[in-house]
Amino acid sequence: MAELKVEAEPAEVGFDPLRLARIDEHFSRYVDDGRLAGWTVVVARRDRVVHLTHHGLADVEAARPVGDDTLWRIYSMTKPVTSVAALMLYERGLLALTDPVAQYIPAFADLRVYRGGAAANPGTEPATEPVRIWHLLTHTAGLTYGFHHAHPVDEMYRSRGFEFGVPAGMDLESACDAWAGIPLVHQPGAEWNYSVATDVLGRVVEVASGRSLDAFLTEEVLRPLDMTDTGFGAADPERLAALYVPRPGGGLHRHDRMGDAALREPTFLSGGGGLVSSAADYHRFTRMLARGGELDGVRLLGPRTVAYATRNHLPGGVDLQQFGRPIFAESTYHGVGFGLGFSVVVDPAAGKALTSAGEYAWGGLASTAFYVDPTEEITAVFLTQLMPSSTHPIRPQLRTLVTSALVD
Repeated sequence: MAELKVEAEPAEVGFDPLRLARIDEHFSRYVDDGRLAGWTVVVARRDRVVHLTHHGLADVEAARPVGDDTLWRIYSMTKPVTSVAALMLYERGLLALTDPVAQYIPAFADLRVYRGGAAANPGTEPATEPVRIWHLLTHTAGLTYGFHHAHPVDEMYRSRGFEFGVPAGMDLESACDAWAGIPLVHQPGAEWNYSVATDVLGRVVEVASGRSLDAFLTEEVLRPLDMTDTGFGAADPERLAALYVPRPGGGLHRHDRMGDAALREPTFLSGGGGLVSSAADYHRFTRMLARGGELDGVRLLGPRTVAYATRNHLPGGVDLQQFGRPIFAESTYHGVGFGLGFSVVVDPAAGKALTSAGEYAWGGLASTAFYVDPTEEITAVFLTQLMPSSTHPIRPQLRTLVTSALVD
């Protein structure tokens, strides 16, 4: 297990210690009044951990406290890991951002696009261009999620067993083939729609590398970064935090039906949401990104690749408010664009966010979050297990608390 410890006093890296302590004061109230079971927060500046706190319980029923060794379902915080894997293959010349996905997944040839009608009998038209790798990385492919409940195509996904996962026994290859047989929500590249695109990207990684997604991530990303606690399922039940949802009227309800999936070896390797990780491990991942693709002498990506991936790639430099569909997502839409696997702040004032232009981030279904602010040289990770992540404004509050503590 990677070690995690405070490495600098707040004043050494430009923080006011009393203001930084507001992080704990604020989020402790979430536990004390029953909104969260427990959490971990890690804040670093200039590559030194300045704030590390655990509060509350990883498992309320077992009275097990959150600790350094707690494991968390990171759900969509898997997406940046898979995106990094794809970018590594891009750097090696094994794929190009403009490659049609059908080059790797033949079922993605001759796609149809929804035009109108009910989910049971939709009108469609041919795709005007192929879905390409960059469409997957930017969520502009026209794919969707069944849990959106915002479009007839979402209903088609649900009717085929794709809501918060895939039908029992289905693997990544067969899931991608099934998604290719469902109409796209929009023409490739025409809009931003949060989707299973990163799962499809995981299959591209498999085909391009000649290895299963779990093998490639372990051998090329996780092991080199010493992220030994991160993987697909089979989590230690004595270390895994329990998954909760809000109880009507207040408090928490344990959601083992969904949460227990992390205890088993999965058939479906979800590059979009399948990893379990620890605070120490994900902090190492954010450090690698903040350092331009390198950590402890191991380089995964070139610094220019990281800079390229973490700029806004939406056409015309617009934000998600202008280019995205009005659905639930892990990010606000105003003043935020999207890069190759990350949300990217383009205008903090438009987003009413106390952060820097160029900050990149993402989060997960169970209210986990991370961000990297290259201007202020800050990384932050917040881990808890409450779904859905839209329940509380944890992410903007974390940014405000951290940034307002800066005095240098």
